[in-house]
Amino acid sequence: MDVRIGVIQAPREIEIELGDDADAGELERQFEEALAGERVLWLTDRKGRRLGVAAAKVAYLEIGVPADERRVGFGASATR
Repeated sequence: MDVRIGVIQAPREIEIELGDDADAGELERQFEEALAGERVLWLTDRKGRRLGVAAAKVAYLEIGVPADERRVGFGASATR
């Protein structure tokens, strides 16, 4: 499962690929709990690396973003 986290005052998003056994509902609950308590949320990616996200800095969260739907390049194309 792919997760994308927007961070306040940061130009880039945090992207993490969780294991196939990750539960989106449980991830939502963990984020809500961390945001309510202004704590650090710890996630572990597919390779076993741990990522800590300060809840107070989270701007938005996208869960389950498919890799093939990500846009690359400019949004508009020149047509004549």
